[in-house]
Amino acid sequence: MKIFKLSIFTILIILSSSVLYAQDDFYSLISKGDELYRNRQYKESAETYDKAFKAGTPNALQYYNAACSWALAGDKEKAFVYLKNAVDKGWTNIEHVKLDQDLNSLHADKRWNEIITQIQKRIDIEEAGINKELRSELLQILEDDQKYRMVLDSIRNTDGIGSPEWNNLLNKMRVADSINLGKIIAIINKYGWPGKPLVGSEASLTAFLVIQHSDLQTQEKYLPMLYEAAQNGEASMSSYALLYDRVEMGNGRKQKYGTQLRLNMDTQKYELYQVEDEVNLNKRRAEVGLEPIEQYMKRFGLEYKPVK
Repeated sequence: MKIFKLSIFTILIILSSSVLYAQDDFYSLISKGDELYRNRQYKESAETYDKAFKAGTPNALQYYNAACSWALAGDKEKAFVYLKNAVDKGWTNIEHVKLDQDLNSLHADKRWNEIITQIQKRIDIEEAGINKELRSELLQILEDDQKYRMVLDSIRNTDGIGSPEWNNLLNKMRVADSINLGKIIAIINKYGWPGKPLVGSEASLTAFLVIQHSDLQTQEKYLPMLYEAAQNGEASMSSYALLYDRVEMGNGRKQKYGTQLRLNMDTQKYELYQVEDEVNLNKRRAEVGLEPIEQYMKRFGLEYKPVK
């Protein structure tokens, strides 16, 4: 099965304004390829990914999805090419690869074991300097941070904001956020920013997410530390952009990168919070590894309309 997810933590190459139009084409084609896959039009999906890769620079996930489509379309050669590209780009989810039925047709080929070996080598290299005990602690904090948020939107749709169910969950989430923040502050005080080299890619998101869900004063305190970590390759610039915009919104200022949505209490629908210098928004987004705003909004089922 393919993996479709928000690409807000994907790092892209920095693009000049003259290349942004090609990058827009890239994301449009990626979205079309995803849709064709969901409609089980695997050959058309695979061919669309091919076109996309000529218009922009794919990440590991996009290469992996293309490999799935080509495997299902019956072209093992292209499937292996893209699967290897995914690994070269940093794909390390070895269990998903082993269990993914989309790739079953590749298992009998000798190149399959070579791919698995290559992934395992990347994992071994990545984990060589990792503090595994700290990583486990951070992954548990991450789970605690996300578990209430996973159901909050569904309760909003079924019971409504302000309902007893909503308020009960919100109170539990706030308690969890407070506990998680205390743990993260203690970890930062002891280790510094818990970035990728120390705890691996997934666990390195935890500190950012917990701080993003904290109060404004805490967000402002740790924003410079996150920026420094991003500059050193320990965190992503896209994470920094998200927290930067959250701080700007908290201070009543326009956001810079267009990452923050707000709930319109009249329509009960989300909309983009105000953005500064919208003409150059996609240029700024590309510089920090974010996809074009049009594609970002589509992932939330929304259409981008410039905020005046």
